[in-house]
Amino acid sequence: MTFYLVTTDHLETRIWFRNQEDFKAAMNAIPLIAYANGVVILAFILMSNHVHFVLQCTYEQAVAFINEFKRHCSFYLSRKYHLKETLKSNKVDIQELDFYEESLERAIAYVQMNSVAANICLQPNGYPWGTGDCFFRVSPPKGTPLECLSERARIRLMHSKMTPPRGLAVGEEGYILPDSYVQKKFVESLYRTPKRMSVFLSRSSKAKAALKSQESLTPSFKDQDVLSMVGDMCRNLFKKSSIAELNPLQQSEILRQMRYRFSSNINQMSRVTGLPYETVVKLLDSF
Repeated sequence: MTFYLVTTDHLETRIWFRNQEDFKAAMNAIPLIAYANGVVILAFILMSNHVHFVLQCTYEQAVAFINEFKRHCSFYLSRKYHLKETLKSNKVDIQELDFYEESLERAIAYVQMNSVAANICLQPNGYPWGTGDCFFRVSPPKGTPLECLSERARIRLMHSKMTPPRGLAVGEEGYILPDSYVQKKFVESLYRTPKRMSVFLSRSSKAKAALKSQESLTPSFKDQDVLSMVGDMCRNLFKKSSIAELNPLQQSEILRQMRYRFSSNINQMSRVTGLPYETVVKLLDSF
C-alpha cells in the first residue's frame, strides 16, 4: 500500500471558496474525481485558500486526482464569478507517507487540525468541509442515498454528468457526506482508539502552532464571513461595490476596520481583498 499527503500552496491574494455553496460544490466533486482516478481517500480538508488530502494510490494517480480537482474548481469558479485566473498555476506538494513509522497517523492528524490552527473552530469535528467529524462517531450522520435522487437532481448537485460510484449519501446540508466514501474503518484501525487519535491531534504541528498565540484560544472570523462584511463596508462607508474601486486612503480605512472589527491579520486581509501582502502593509502604515 502506498499513501500520499497532497497539499496545495496557500493562495495569497484570493480564496478558493467564497461561500458555503462553493464549498458544497467542491465537496460533491471529490468522490467523483477520486472514483474516476482510482484514488482512495483517507482524510481531507478544504480551507479557504488551500486544500489537503491523504490518499491511498500511486503517485501518478495522486497527480491526476489533484490536477483534475483543481481543473474542476477552476471551471466552477470561472463560470460563477467570471474569473480569468485559474488554479492551474497553484503549486502542489505530494509527499509519500511511511505506513510503518506513524507518518500516516501524523499526516491525518495534521490535516484534521488545519481548521483549529486557523482559529475557525475549537475542535476538528466543528468544521464541516472535510473529514473532521468522520472518525469514532457514536452515530452516523443522516443521509439520503444518491441513487434516490433523479438524474437531473444528481447533475445539479454534483455540477457534473459523471457517473457516481454506488453507496454515496447526501446529507441534510446538501452535500455528499465524506462518511459514505472515506475509508473510515481503516483510519480508525490505524489509531485503534479515540484517545490515541486525540493524542496525535494534540501533538500535531498545527495544534502546536495554534497554542503559540493567546489569541488562538478564541475562533476568529472565517475568510468567507469577512469577505461579505468588506463588501458591506465599502458600500456603507464609500458607496462603492468593492475595495478595488477605492482610493488608497479609503482602502487603508477598510483594512483598519477589518483589523478592529474582525481581528484580521495581514494574510487574511490580503486574501480577502486581493491586495498584495506588501500593499496591505504599506496601506496600514501610511495613513
